[in-house]
Amino acid sequence: MKPLRVLIVDDSASVRQVLTEIVGAEPDMEVMGTASNPYFAAERMRDEVPDVIICDIEMPRMDGITFVQKLMSQRPIPVVICSSLAEAGSKMAMQALEAGAVEVIAKPQVGTPQFLLEARTRITDAVRAASQAKPRARRQSTISHQEKLTADAVIPGPAGRPIDRTTDKVVVIGASTGGTEALRQILEPLPVDCPGIAVVQHMPAGFTSAFAKRLDGLCRIEVREAVTGDRLMPGLALIAPGNHHLLLQRSGAQYHVEVREGPLVTRHRPSVDVLFRSAARSAGANALGIIMTGMGDDGARGMLELRQTGARTIGQDEATCIVYGMPKEAMKAGAVEAELPLGRIPAEIVRFAHEQHSRVAPRAAAR
Repeated sequence: MKPLRVLIVDDSASVRQVLTEIVGAEPDMEVMGTASNPYFAAERMRDEVPDVIICDIEMPRMDGITFVQKLMSQRPIPVVICSSLAEAGSKMAMQALEAGAVEVIAKPQVGTPQFLLEARTRITDAVRAASQAKPRARRQSTISHQEKLTADAVIPGPAGRPIDRTTDKVVVIGASTGGTEALRQILEPLPVDCPGIAVVQHMPAGFTSAFAKRLDGLCRIEVREAVTGDRLMPGLALIAPGNHHLLLQRSGAQYHVEVREGPLVTRHRPSVDVLFRSAARSAGANALGIIMTGMGDDGARGMLELRQTGARTIGQDEATCIVYGMPKEAMKAGAVEAELPLGRIPAEIVRFAHEQHSRVAPRAAAR
């Protein structure tokens, strides 16, 4: 198999060097070239088209957002935004995602070996995910790999006993590559009396707050970044903060969330597996689990645990996924009760909210 050809576009020579070393160390990747701005990148692409572009936002002559817009309107190529604007510039990063960038990751900086290891993991995983993406044309407007941990590293598995039925229902959603736009399409049509929703979207620290605020301005329901102790109420969606796991907890008949530090689980923090497992432990048949577009298998095990406790489970179908990875792995594991196109999922959430409790854990999933 030919290695992925990566073009690095950044005005900083030192950043280009670090990214070149990270990408070049991977056996399935190679650096096709580097450029200090989008104009030089365009000249390089006249001779050879990369599989993936890693691009900064702030650059001379043309900013990264404009560059992405031009690419998506003329020649869609998967783009990973690698930016140091993780906090102050997070609104710009959201604009880059809206323009068509596949992922936004934090620019690597000098730090501890653990920090550099996690930065390398995020960058190389983002490149692999982007290489499998299906970007759609848009109108212009020396570090070893980290061990792949399971949710056991953060939370024990389900206790194996049925969860008491409650009046409150909850929805848990997991997404990665392509999920920012897909989540908007799910949350925007929901009515204010829909069940409380907990969301894990793979994003770095600093981006999730702006993402939640953007959704809050578009949706009828309230959307905000989760804080430990927040009660998950009808008409509220809580987004896991970047670089922190999100867990669903139950107190009496009410649900609340816990934001927790911990290791990467299935190479991610926040991890969908952690959220889904916590919902299996705390909600069981009172929950609806939804797994959406994204690369890898994060969420597959947790969704199977959800289904084994009697929860409803839905996967986004291949035709509407930017990357049909996470839903595919959940399907292979027997965790998905049904696959639906993205446009039908909001109605399914509303239907779940009003259906009567009459479900039991499926025997096939409980083996």
